[in-house]
Amino acid sequence: MTRVIPRASKSEIIGEYEGNLKVRISAPPVDGAANAEIVKVLAKAFGVGRSNVSIVSGETSKTKRVSVRGGTATRLQELAGG
Repeated sequence: MTRVIPRASKSEIIGEYEGNLKVRISAPPVDGAANAEIVKVLAKAFGVGRSNVSIVSGETSKTKRVSVRGGTATRLQELAGG
């Protein structure tokens, strides 16, 4: 799961919060801009193409279930600060 904080000063992964990867994004939650930004940020962080990142559920929620094809559990732990 990914916890998203929209309208931040910059887009970045900031660690783990209650078992979720916590991500700040600069885009507002309007017309899919926040979802597009979360895909971009996660693709860059995992070193995969944007087409390998998809939002499985929670498109209108701050808590999203995201799939990253080609991402590793090790990289996820690194991003979460563990």
